[in-house]
Amino acid sequence: MSIHGIAADGISVGLDLEVGHLAVLEVDSDGRRLSPLHKAPWVGDPEQDFPPGTAPNVRHLSGDFFCAPFGRSDADCGDPGPAPSHGWPANSAWTVLRSGPTPSGAEAVFRLDRRVCGATVEKTLRLLHGHPFVYQQHRFIGGEGAISAAHHTMVHMREGGDIAVSPKLFAETPADPLEPDPSRGRFVLAYPATTPDLHAFPLADGGTADLGRYPPGDRHEDFLTLAEAPGRPLGWTIVSRRAERDRVLVLKNPAVLPVTMLWMSNGGRDYAPWSSRHAGVLGIEDARASPLGHADSIRPNAWTARGIATAFDLADGGAIVISQVIGACAMGEGEGAVRAVSVEGDKVIVSCAGGLSRRLPFDPEFLAGQAASKLG
Repeated sequence: MSIHGIAADGISVGLDLEVGHLAVLEVDSDGRRLSPLHKAPWVGDPEQDFPPGTAPNVRHLSGDFFCAPFGRSDADCGDPGPAPSHGWPANSAWTVLRSGPTPSGAEAVFRLDRRVCGATVEKTLRLLHGHPFVYQQHRFIGGEGAISAAHHTMVHMREGGDIAVSPKLFAETPADPLEPDPSRGRFVLAYPATTPDLHAFPLADGGTADLGRYPPGDRHEDFLTLAEAPGRPLGWTIVSRRAERDRVLVLKNPAVLPVTMLWMSNGGRDYAPWSSRHAGVLGIEDARASPLGHADSIRPNAWTARGIATAFDLADGGAIVISQVIGACAMGEGEGAVRAVSVEGDKVIVSCAGGLSRRLPFDPEFLAGQAASKLG
């Protein structure tokens, strides 16, 4: 790994330049130093033996990475050679364009060494003094055709935790599980299944699971998609980690990224490098994409039939800007389950059961400005 880091008062981040993964995020909160993001146990292990064809994003699996396209790279958009799953932004090198302190914190800008559908892709990481968030932005410049995109934020929980999300229309699993072969892995959710009740999702054995509690079962690998309720200015996912006594916050503009996919990786893959040891991991994948890959995302599909966009249009030139925010804070004594998240002035308000709340410094323009972006 080749990590490029920047820091501001109370927060630091590091990017793995070999694959563009946000491998390090550390936040000071209530006198503690929080490290909320996941790193796979094999990362940096020189003894790890990878099966032939293991993608770079799996070899370096850590923190958050940007997918373009999301999932299968099964559509030809003129780039030389096929891309691995989740595209070149998550699997190939990035170059530092500029990096250093700013009057309000620190900022680094990177450029993907490859093109995506002919587009140049740039990544900006911005930190503000005293803010517990990394403000990250990806920009497509030029290009042709259409591309799906998603973040892939990963959180590890030693003893599980609670998941709270902004209002959703429904949750849905695809037709097939990630690991259908019992000799290689296991799953617990029903496939396919759809429900508007996130607290009673159908299980493969006929029962139901509360998606607000993680994990929903033992030794399983599962995947589902949550569709954002329309008309909301802020999309959010809050993971409250029990053993770590902290909360991980992932924020987005739902007009830009209208779905959130949840990857539940809890010891449900038996083959290398997973080897049943990749457990307690939740992927929070804010996306404009079909879960079935690039080809499905750029044609009429089951999601676009519901009015949910699954791709960005590169054809008209100019730039497409996609922003997301990741942060963390300690869990205070007496704070119950998260009930709501809102933005008031220059603060994010995390409201909890029992009437307690936490006010965190926040740049309200960072996500709101996305409404003016060229979305396709």
